[in-house]
Amino acid sequence: MARFENPALKEFTAQIGNELTLAQVLIRRAGAGYELRNVVDRDAAADSLRLVEAGESRQLAQYTAAGEFRPLKSAPTLQSGWRMLPPNDTELELALNQLYPGAVADWFAARAQIPPVTNYREFTNRQSGMYRITTMLTDAQVGEVLHACCNRDACLKRRLWTVATLEPEAADGKSLIPCLEPCAVLLEAARKAMRAAQETGKLAGSELAAGTGTE
Repeated sequence: MARFENPALKEFTAQIGNELTLAQVLIRRAGAGYELRNVVDRDAAADSLRLVEAGESRQLAQYTAAGEFRPLKSAPTLQSGWRMLPPNDTELELALNQLYPGAVADWFAARAQIPPVTNYREFTNRQSGMYRITTMLTDAQVGEVLHACCNRDACLKRRLWTVATLEPEAADGKSLIPCLEPCAVLLEAARKAMRAAQETGKLAGSELAAGTGTE
């Protein structure tokens, strides 16, 4: 049986050259394999960094250095002080998929002539249950949620999806990892924003009603 060759991985590794930075991970060629480390440890001596196996990268990505859970793996909070030595492309793919789930596949998809991008309205129109109210946010309110959830201090993915006239993010200041559609974290933030707007409206309405009463 012929060995399956992942076209996304093949094209990604061809881009590495001597080294490539993917969000906070510095990927370097190391003989037939690779060395991975946090980019802040670029100049650190190899023996000063903790050696971890590719299979341990999921645990590495789960928590910050302070032990806090990382619900968003593309947040700029990846631990430093480690290095990894994937001996081949398969192990590199394993490590990257655990550090940044789906990053290589999304990077490859974004290079298509027509990238599979889902805008905010299309995405939220699919929602049901408690997330259905996310369709009710105005474009301006969506922009406020984006400012809170998609800025560089919160997420390193480059947002390609849009709403109304809001432009996709520029590559500068972000990373090679594209964001092709709103994520669960943003969806929850949008839900809370709409709930807050509804509550504010109820409060304003009750105050107006109270002000029209007779003494």
